[in-house]
Amino acid sequence: MPIGAVTRGTTGTNRLRRVDRWIAAHPAFRRAADPLVVDLGYGASATTTLELYHRLAKVRPDVELVGIEIEPSRVRLANESARPGVSFRLGGFEVPLSPADERAGRRPAVIRAFNVLRQYDEAQVADAWALMVARLAPDGLLVEGTCNEIGRVASWIDVTADGPQSFTACLHLASLESPSIVAERLPKALIHRNVEGERIHDFLVDLDRHWRYNAGLGVYSAVQRWVATVEAMRAGGWPVRGGRTRWRLGEITVPWAAVAPL
Repeated sequence: MPIGAVTRGTTGTNRLRRVDRWIAAHPAFRRAADPLVVDLGYGASATTTLELYHRLAKVRPDVELVGIEIEPSRVRLANESARPGVSFRLGGFEVPLSPADERAGRRPAVIRAFNVLRQYDEAQVADAWALMVARLAPDGLLVEGTCNEIGRVASWIDVTADGPQSFTACLHLASLESPSIVAERLPKALIHRNVEGERIHDFLVDLDRHWRYNAGLGVYSAVQRWVATVEAMRAGGWPVRGGRTRWRLGEITVPWAAVAPL
């Protein structure tokens, strides 16, 4: 039997664009010997799975995408949209592949599990991560997170066989009032930790503070204001990864240890 519980299944066009472009740029995908990708818990329609395929195919035309859902009627509906390079299967955190792929020993280079664990208890997160990571190829990557209904506020954690690696927040800058709005869309491992004394709380407090300080740059653009905010975070001691190319997209990434629950 599939491992997991049926989620609400809400989805929407272009909702996961922020995490999709992050995956498309990640070495775990770009350099994969076998660019097999799993979209776990795609929801009530195949929309975001198909979008992920098209975005990844621009980088690796040989990508194969498998959408996995625990609710049989969703799989039947999604299969109406199957096409070369995109297929759909019934399953859960055990991440089942086709019998042919299993016999060939194939494993996903990337598993995207978005807006799935949000509906579970925090205590269930580690076991779910372990099940999914166990199915990855060597050097594979699990990307687990959540976003709001229109995809303007998103955050995720990337997990490997060595455990969680980093935390990323990504925001729509033109409409951004306060970066800490991402607190509403933190992954389940962090969402209950946004309280005084926890690292993620300190991170969001500092992010808001630097965003306010750099308000004057907003007359030039929200992007310039954000880049200055991220640079100030780094100068203030936060081990921010990447550079302006990523920051200009509204991203900020730090090692997991910087925000991990105490």
